[in-house]
Amino acid sequence: MQSSMTTKSKAYLIGGGIGSLAAAAFMIRDGNLPGGNISILESAPILGGSLDAAGDADRGYSMRGGRMLTTDNYECTWDLYKSVPSLTRPGKSVFDETVEFNEQHHSNSMARLVDRRRAKTPVASMGFSMQDRLELLKLSQASEESLAASRITDHLSPSFFNTPFWYMWSTTFAFQPWHSAVELKRYLLRFMLEFSRIETLAGVKRTIYNQYDSLVVPLQSWLVDQGVHFTTGCRVTDINHKIEDEKFVVTGLRCLHSGQTEEITVQDGDLVFLQNGSMTDASSLGSMTKAPAKLTKSDSGGWTLWERLAEGRPQFGRPHVFNSSIAQAWWESFTVTLKDPAFFNQMRQFSGNEAGTGGLVTFKDSNWLLSIVLAFQPHFANQPADVQVFWGYALFPDRIGNFVAKSMTECNGAEILEELCGHLRFDLDTMATANCIPCRMPYITSMFMPREQADRPLPVPTGSKNLAFVSQFVEIPEDVVFTVEYSVRAAQMAVYELMGVERKVPAVSPHAKSHLTQFEALLKAFK
Repeated sequence: MQSSMTTKSKAYLIGGGIGSLAAAAFMIRDGNLPGGNISILESAPILGGSLDAAGDADRGYSMRGGRMLTTDNYECTWDLYKSVPSLTRPGKSVFDETVEFNEQHHSNSMARLVDRRRAKTPVASMGFSMQDRLELLKLSQASEESLAASRITDHLSPSFFNTPFWYMWSTTFAFQPWHSAVELKRYLLRFMLEFSRIETLAGVKRTIYNQYDSLVVPLQSWLVDQGVHFTTGCRVTDINHKIEDEKFVVTGLRCLHSGQTEEITVQDGDLVFLQNGSMTDASSLGSMTKAPAKLTKSDSGGWTLWERLAEGRPQFGRPHVFNSSIAQAWWESFTVTLKDPAFFNQMRQFSGNEAGTGGLVTFKDSNWLLSIVLAFQPHFANQPADVQVFWGYALFPDRIGNFVAKSMTECNGAEILEELCGHLRFDLDTMATANCIPCRMPYITSMFMPREQADRPLPVPTGSKNLAFVSQFVEIPEDVVFTVEYSVRAAQMAVYELMGVERKVPAVSPHAKSHLTQFEALLKAFK
């Protein structure tokens, strides 16, 4: 597609998540569009979307989650961040500083799974039966057309879901047994390198701080330097359009900004990028004394624009496939701020890992399927030296706890800490200074819902002249959702196609086709 853009053309990005920020950067770097011609419209007060982090030592820190990174994959992400200057290391890029940090801090989990006796579960064996191996192999080799909208449980026997492998794989990537078989297959291939080291998480790479401070802030800073316009507190409520030469053409945006209705005219040659759908839509925070509110999409409207666009336009996807079942898409996380090192000291003694080297610790017999991770400290850019922060989550928050007689969704922060200390056999005194902020996310794994290929639109849908989708809910062959890479790759694909950029999008690394990687995975499967 040849673009009709000129240096006077403008670009409007609806949503301020990592996909929009990346799209703006690619337009400037590779499309030569002046930054002053780009506007990012975000309904929230800050940018970053799902890559969020907020708070301070007094109020408590909070982040909804963090995405796993790896330098063996994530081709588009690192292609971008090689061009984004570090804010703390002059002359270095964000990629450079991340590589240097991970050369100093290696992942080698020594307490990946913990059982009901508070004993570290042996994970040298994946626990597969021959039937499990054959079924997993068959699934990994099946075509996506044949898998269609089937669930993981349609292809793997019940015994598989009690193997050490499943406990580790499912909690590392947040899979549920009822999720899409296609997505599991893609993960098995995309992360085949991790299959052989899943028990140590040796392939996991970390940013220096949380991903908001380490990825969003420097990218946003660079975009500001390029003159990009940011408008927060601005919700796009509708997209005006026309059909011209059988092409869908956006002609205007209707916005609600600071309580006032505004309309933006989209001229010929301008581009519009929409972050369709949101896995953190309708999130809610609790406190030490209050459980998070139970919100739905009707409380926030994060899906509304996509639903409106897709009505009667199958090329724009089917949002209802992803947002119609909170019960199958939600889980709950929590962030804990401590002003006493007692908990971190006891975790180091118990796990054998210094903070930042162990990855997830999963309590496999927890009714909630509870996991925690202690990152390298400080984890927030504004975190004092005498404060520690850790994060955790549960895949089954609707179940009654083992030590607290209520479901996690009904628990406040203090009760979540009581449940955690029960599994660790730690005295509650280790949490005397703790501030635990729980977060309920009703659509957090909505992108994993069973789906057909046409349920997700292409980054540039068929028949679209100037509208692209940039999110976790677009169709990208071979790549996997629930990653920073997916959003960045979608942005790069959309920008290059709409702008006619001749530079190629970096290919998905074919690790699964490596004979050595296949051999190592085979050996692991038979341990």
